[in-house]
Amino acid sequence: MNSAIRRLAVAAIILMLALIANSTYLQAFRAGELNGRNDNRRVRNEQFSVNRGPILIGNTLIARSVQSNDQYKYQRTYSNGPLYAPVTGYYSFQFGRGGIELNQNSELNGSDPALAFRRFVDVLTDKGQQGASVSLTLNAAAQQAAYTALGNNKGAAVAIEPKTGKILALVSKPSYDPNLLASHDLSKASEAWKSLNASANRPMSNRAIKEVYPPGSTFKLVTLAAALSSGRYKADTKVNSPASLPLPQTTVPLPNENGRNCGGSNNATLTVALALSCNTAFASVGLDLGADALREQAEKFGFGERQLPELGAAASQFPGDPNEPQVAQSAIGQFDVRATPLQMAMVAAGIANKGTVMKPYLVQNVRTPDLKTVEETKPEELHQAVTPEVAAELTGMMVNVVKNGTGKPGQINGIDVAGKTGTAQSAKDRPPYAWFTAFAPANDPQIAVAVIIEDAVGVGRDDIAGGKLAAPVAKKMMEAVLGR
Repeated sequence: MNSAIRRLAVAAIILMLALIANSTYLQAFRAGELNGRNDNRRVRNEQFSVNRGPILIGNTLIARSVQSNDQYKYQRTYSNGPLYAPVTGYYSFQFGRGGIELNQNSELNGSDPALAFRRFVDVLTDKGQQGASVSLTLNAAAQQAAYTALGNNKGAAVAIEPKTGKILALVSKPSYDPNLLASHDLSKASEAWKSLNASANRPMSNRAIKEVYPPGSTFKLVTLAAALSSGRYKADTKVNSPASLPLPQTTVPLPNENGRNCGGSNNATLTVALALSCNTAFASVGLDLGADALREQAEKFGFGERQLPELGAAASQFPGDPNEPQVAQSAIGQFDVRATPLQMAMVAAGIANKGTVMKPYLVQNVRTPDLKTVEETKPEELHQAVTPEVAAELTGMMVNVVKNGTGKPGQINGIDVAGKTGTAQSAKDRPPYAWFTAFAPANDPQIAVAVIIEDAVGVGRDDIAGGKLAAPVAKKMMEAVLGR
């Protein structure tokens, strides 16, 4: 009997120690994680009584909290909500947070460890907890230009400052109004949530960073970078460029979209091939270089890595082990090559920045309510994609695309624009995707852009679609930043 009691006592002590250890672990090591969970309703109730900090672009508030006359004390409001929704995300009592509202939640609600002293001061002065402000890198003019120029098209546009990696614009359409989800009328917020998620147009999907698409002929910049970096090719190197290219292991050839050879020649220079976006020329180069060289070059531009992971961005991909016909297709941005608009903007930005790809970022700084900076993002090099010499050669060839090739709609009067069009097959019996990526000015780049438009109808399947539909959007963004 005594031994049974002793065993029971030992078991009780062990369970008590385990409970204490687990409680200590949760409070010491996981409190922040648990408090930050979207489904933690207790914490959410408390946070809705906090004066949440604003989200700004320059001195302009694009998200802020205002006092309300209900139980939640503060109402989150968004200026130009659909314009900035892919960045700000939403702040909802029922549905939690998204975008910057989620990624910077502890800073915005004032619970971040970096704000501990500020919270202490608020307690001493009997003030309610106040959140920090989060300033973004966006250029308001470029953001508005992209949003307006995309019109009613489904698609996305991204702009980057090449020398720093700052995101200057990040637009996804169709968009949504986060004010609907932030409403304190919970039944209306619930109706809005159901409607948005039921829409076939997927307005809450951030096409700029979360969706991956076949990049089509814009990927020829990666193939060209690999070719020039190999030392075996130059801008004036002639390559095999017939109207239709026989492929190994198959009787099905790869054609040029227009059914003709490259500019009247079966052996066009790489400069001509890029300007006219000849599939057979770049497929020939891809077969010569091989899958490994193409993949390594793609990874140097950022493929395979999640950029802006804090916003749930997807990684762009080059296929793992393609056979030779698949290598030929991959070299022109088809088969299983997939890229986000952000990734293709990074390709252009890396070329613009003398071959150095910078890590993209959206948050410029975090400041306390009394304007003391607690966080500041510094530019960071990500990869050296190509040498400055190769970057210069690529730039000259891209300028020729806009001056004399498929990218003419991207021209800006008095400024050399370096660009590349693209059109990619989406799905069988579906309209293609239209692409354009570029940077300007070519001699001193201030902005690099990528634009995709889904359902490019009525313009055929060659790269005219990229020039006709996507290039004008990119042009408006570049003009906004350059003050044109």
